[in-house]
Amino acid sequence: MLTWVAVLAAVGALALALRWALRRTDGLGRPIAFPRYAVAGLALLSVVAAVPVIRHSRLETRLSQVASRLVGHDVRVHCQTAGEEFVDAGAELGYVRFDAGGRPEPRTVIKHAQCGLLRNYIGRHGRSPDRDEIIAVHVLTHEAMHMRGLTNEAEAECAAMQRDASTAALLGASAGDASALARRYFAVYYADVPDDYRSGACTAGGQLDEKLANPPW
Repeated sequence: MLTWVAVLAAVGALALALRWALRRTDGLGRPIAFPRYAVAGLALLSVVAAVPVIRHSRLETRLSQVASRLVGHDVRVHCQTAGEEFVDAGAELGYVRFDAGGRPEPRTVIKHAQCGLLRNYIGRHGRSPDRDEIIAVHVLTHEAMHMRGLTNEAEAECAAMQRDASTAALLGASAGDASALARRYFAVYYADVPDDYRSGACTAGGQLDEKLANPPW
């Protein structure tokens, strides 16, 4: 919606200026003043509407770059808009669609609130994240694991926890803060996920331990 407002306001401002340029006098030959207030108002409206659209696009680009690094090929992160959130009845924090053959789309949808939390996390360079920000970083990692092809939730969750530190670092956190985030998610919040997201094999030396460089345990 804001994109259309920005475009239509810009077109309106341009149309008024062009109309004046093509006809600077009235039927009696008197000069017509440039409609500066109307043009300025429409131009200002266009800028005001465009700013959140640009910020949204930049955030999606940043998150898509991070997810692509985690997946190993280009994928896209779509941040749910406020309008999409208004009509969304789903409880999940993010999702990836799979086709009938079990192949994931190279695209994930991250819910509006989670994207807001990720924006805050990036803005503070990953320093002192609260519970919701830690979970939002993990949601991005978890959905990236689905885009890698993991359909089982417990396996995707475990693979994500082993890469949360990488995600945090890619989002701008220091190495120490990134490691602390991953360890905190595993130690505190993993126990609260639904049963089908947990596995006893997701532990140091367990079957799902990938022996990565910066594990959460």
